[in-house]
Amino acid sequence: MYRQIIIAGAINAFLAVALGAFAAHGLKQYLGEYELRIWQTAVDYHMAHALGLILIGLIANSLSINLNKPGWIMLLGIVLFSGSLYGLSLSGVKALGMVTPFGGLCFLLAWGWLVVAVYKK
Repeated sequence: MYRQIIIAGAINAFLAVALGAFAAHGLKQYLGEYELRIWQTAVDYHMAHALGLILIGLIANSLSINLNKPGWIMLLGIVLFSGSLYGLSLSGVKALGMVTPFGGLCFLLAWGWLVVAVYKK
């Protein structure tokens, strides 16, 4: 199962790079400074947590512990946090900003779960 988490991390790292480049080269002329900052925040957290997924997979493999739940929770965090910010910056629909904290909560839960799981090992 750790392989799926590593693959999900690598795919998300790819997407973070692509979406960052898309903003820098394609959206720059269409979005204002505020929207571009929102997009950049989404890309930053997207990449950080894509790398977090890879780390979780590597730790699961090297320590032979089941880290599936924190891995999938972190992936959900990427979708909720970064996804809502991407949507907000493109659409201007402020209600999408209400989804973002749930993604942040998923990130916190996944990192906390990782700490506890490794500590118990």
